[in-house]
Amino acid sequence: MRIGLLGTGPWAGWVHAPALAAHPGVDFAGVWGRRPEAAATLAAEHGVTAYGTVEELLADVDAVSIALPPEVQAGYAVRAAEAGRHLLLDKPVAATVADAAAVADAARRAEVASVVFFTLRFGDPHADWLAEQAATDGWFTARADWLGSVFTTDSPYAASAWRRDKGALWDVGPHALSILLPILGDVEQLTAARGPGDTVHLVLRHAAGASSTVTLSLTAPPEAAVDGVAVELRGSAGPARMPGRSEHPTAAFGRAIDALLGAAGGAGAHPCDVEFGLRVVEVLAAAEAALDGR
Repeated sequence: MRIGLLGTGPWAGWVHAPALAAHPGVDFAGVWGRRPEAAATLAAEHGVTAYGTVEELLADVDAVSIALPPEVQAGYAVRAAEAGRHLLLDKPVAATVADAAAVADAARRAEVASVVFFTLRFGDPHADWLAEQAATDGWFTARADWLGSVFTTDSPYAASAWRRDKGALWDVGPHALSILLPILGDVEQLTAARGPGDTVHLVLRHAAGASSTVTLSLTAPPEAAVDGVAVELRGSAGPARMPGRSEHPTAAFGRAIDALLGAAGGAGAHPCDVEFGLRVVEVLAAAEAALDGR
């Protein structure tokens, strides 16, 4: 499959481009970015084309990999789907429910395959662990922590305007939901409260009857963010704790590419398709409304 990359930021350069270039089932066509000089630099690193316009890239590929802020990603995803191109998207799919629904509608109408990259959903050994827990009955409750220090260190993502605007809820909240929903079921009820900085606390009631609590932050002190990602389930089978991370995200992204190739090749919709991405955005928007007292 011939895939083009939209985006030139740190995540595009660190994860998307290297994974596309290394994948044996992909012909990495090239890069388009809102900053032409950055697109030229990233394209040169991988010996591919720097496209001058999105239209030129779409005319030359079978699929797009998008590494753009969510409020920007949605519009380009719609354009790509309308051009008949398969979609490899980042989380969250969009910054509003309306925009996420527009992406899902466009993909549905064009009958293109879609995969949304939630890092741990494609991680090793996280994917196998999640499948095992999803097949286990009797979960009573769960706790998920996603604590980062993006805004309290010199992180390359500290300058991200959308992260500063939307905070941990929209940046790392999708990761927590991508693990909890497949195991405990859809969210039927939620409450939310703010903590220090951009910290958010959620209490969720799930369709299968279990409850979960979620703590999210990008403003934790660096010392508090050490081993700051954790998921623990408790139920009639006892406790189950998610394994720690031990691989570079490019490996997980390579599996997301595998998933897109499979879905486009007739394997059926992937569980992390744009419809699931839309549901995650709906839950995030409901949490944001609860925080704002709406």
